[in-house]
Amino acid sequence: MIDRYQRGMNLQSPPPPRTLKGFFTDTSLCIGCKACEVACKQWNQLPADGYALTGNSYDNTGALGATTWRHVQFIEQAKANGGSRQEQRWLMMSDVCKHCANAACLEACPTGSLVRTEFGTVYVQQDICNGCGYCVPACPFGVIDRAPIDGHFEPGTAHKCTLCYDRLKDDMTPACAKSCPTASIQFGDVEELRERARRRLGELQARGESKARLYGMPDGKEAQEVGPLHAFFLLTDRPEVYNLPSAPTLPSRRVAPGLVRGLATMAGVALAAAAVFALRRRQPERPRPVKVLGYPVVPLLFILATFVILGNALREHPGPTGLAFGGILLGVPAYFAWQRWQRRTPTS
Repeated sequence: MIDRYQRGMNLQSPPPPRTLKGFFTDTSLCIGCKACEVACKQWNQLPADGYALTGNSYDNTGALGATTWRHVQFIEQAKANGGSRQEQRWLMMSDVCKHCANAACLEACPTGSLVRTEFGTVYVQQDICNGCGYCVPACPFGVIDRAPIDGHFEPGTAHKCTLCYDRLKDDMTPACAKSCPTASIQFGDVEELRERARRRLGELQARGESKARLYGMPDGKEAQEVGPLHAFFLLTDRPEVYNLPSAPTLPSRRVAPGLVRGLATMAGVALAAAAVFALRRRQPERPRPVKVLGYPVVPLLFILATFVILGNALREHPGPTGLAFGGILLGVPAYFAWQRWQRRTPTS
C-alpha cells in the first residue's frame, strides 16, 4: 500500500549519503580574473549583471545575490602617501556559499525547500520555495537572496550556489573550480581539502606570512555555532577584511537571550512607572515613606530600574545608541516625577 502511494505521488526515497564534497579557496593564489564568475553564470544559465563599475576597485558585481553565486572581491590595502611596497598589496577572494554544517538558512526555512544533499551541501528546491524570505536574514554570511520582481527567476524565490549539484551527481567538478586557472578554488573531499589547507598554511607561515589563517575549519572560532564550513578559505588577513564575520551566529541561539532582555526591560519600565505613580499620590500630610533596611522604597526602585534599563539598552545597542535609548526610557518618567515633586504641597 505504501509503495503504491509513493509511486502514485511520485515520491522517492532520499539518495544514500556519499563522501562530503566542498571547496577550499586559497586567496593567496587568486588573481581576480573572474573566470569562476563567468563559468558559474554560463553553466547555471544566470543572466549577466553588474556592467557598471561600483567604484570599489575592479569589483562590478558588488555582492552575492540571486543571480550572482560567485563574487570576486578586490581589497586594496595601499597607503596613498608614502609607505614601502611591502605595506601595499591587493587582496582578492572568490566568495561563495559556505554550505555550513549547521546552516542557518536551512534552519529558518518553514517549507523544507532548503535541504541537505547526499554530498553534505545545502540545496534550494525551487518548486517548494514559497518566497517567504526567512532564509535571507538568517544567513550570517549574506549569501542567499530572493529573486527580484523583474528578474530571471520566479519573483521572491530564494537562490544561491548549489555547488553544481547536477554536476556532482555525474562525478564532475563544479564549473567554478574547473575554470580557475591558478587552482585558487580547489574542489574535492572535505577531509582531504582540510589536510591540504593545513599544509598550505604551514608553507605560507614558513615564508613569513604571519597573518595567514584558515577560516571555516572545525577548530575555528567561526565554527562554534554554524559548524565547520564545506566551503572554507585560507586568508592572509583578518576575516573582517574580507567581509566575513569573525564569529557567525545562528538566529535560534539569540531567541532566548533576546526574550530575557526584553522581559527585563519591560520589568524596568514597569518599576520606573510604579515609582512615578507613587510620587503622584496626594495626601493632607506627607506620609512616612516605606523603608527597606532603612532606605525609602521608591528611590530604591528607581535606582534598580535605572540599572536594568540602561544595562539592557547597552547590551542590545552598544555605544551611544544604547545610551540614548536608555536615556529616553529613563528621562521621560524621571521628568514627570520631578515635575510632580515640585508641585507637591510642603508640610510643616
